[in-house]
Amino acid sequence: MTDHDFEADIGEASVFKCGTVAIVGRPNVGKSTLLNHILGTKLAITSRKAQTTRHRLLGIHTTDDTQYLFVDTPGFQQKHLNALNKGLNKTVTQVLSEVDVVLFVIEPMKLGDADRMVLKLLSETTPTILVVNKLDLMGDKGNLLPLIQDFDLEFPFADIVPVSAKKTLNIEELLTTIRKYLPEQPAIYAEDELTDKNERFLAAELVREKVFRFSGDEIPYSVAVEIEKFEQVGKLRRIFCAVIVDKESQKPMLIGKGGEKLKQISTEARMDMEKLFGGKVYLEVWVKVKGGWADDERALKSLGY
Repeated sequence: MTDHDFEADIGEASVFKCGTVAIVGRPNVGKSTLLNHILGTKLAITSRKAQTTRHRLLGIHTTDDTQYLFVDTPGFQQKHLNALNKGLNKTVTQVLSEVDVVLFVIEPMKLGDADRMVLKLLSETTPTILVVNKLDLMGDKGNLLPLIQDFDLEFPFADIVPVSAKKTLNIEELLTTIRKYLPEQPAIYAEDELTDKNERFLAAELVREKVFRFSGDEIPYSVAVEIEKFEQVGKLRRIFCAVIVDKESQKPMLIGKGGEKLKQISTEARMDMEKLFGGKVYLEVWVKVKGGWADDERALKSLGY
């Protein structure tokens, strides 16, 4: 090896890349689950119900040579088009105009109308990687090729990577693929930072996730969580929060017989907070009625939407 070759190798090895990566797709394809498995910790809340993600959430993953800034976005949809969901759709389109790379996440099935709706938002000038999620659920992997060909006819994808977010399959291959399209620049955040959101925000999200998990279909679209008080004394966090519902009739559904359901929501949320924050949490949760909040611009603003 000549001195020139040695210098070239050292130069290539020392190249650091850093950039933003939007995770987009129709509701409920596993965008938040994918982010959590890349980060190796639970940051984004998940549930089987559509529109779980309501905020633009930044997840930071730093390696020796790359800092990936993942932006988890709400699922773009045309159902429940109140002021809240119109605002969420606007968030998706705004994110897409600002990032270096887009991950377009689909399930292993035929291209549907909801997928096409998101495809229309994508720009051919931004490198877009087709991520076929839930690979573990595919019986015959041979069915993947026709699916990929269908999508390839619809949009000029830069790359295609099949993964299983839940089983952590092909995640490293996905990261390697993303890195190719990121700009060369120094890290923006410290290597131990996980997100740009504060603990108050994350606590509210974890309570909202448990509401989604333990309540019926009629509840989640009209639920918000407001942290009314957040105190930290040493390693103990004392958190007081209100679950806001749209109708008086929804209140007993969330509280449950003898307060059992609300207790379950609170206990599960507290356990997740203790894992994420690395310390003991005292959590108090109650239910409040605020009619029409999801269509009230002022109410949405006060709740951080």
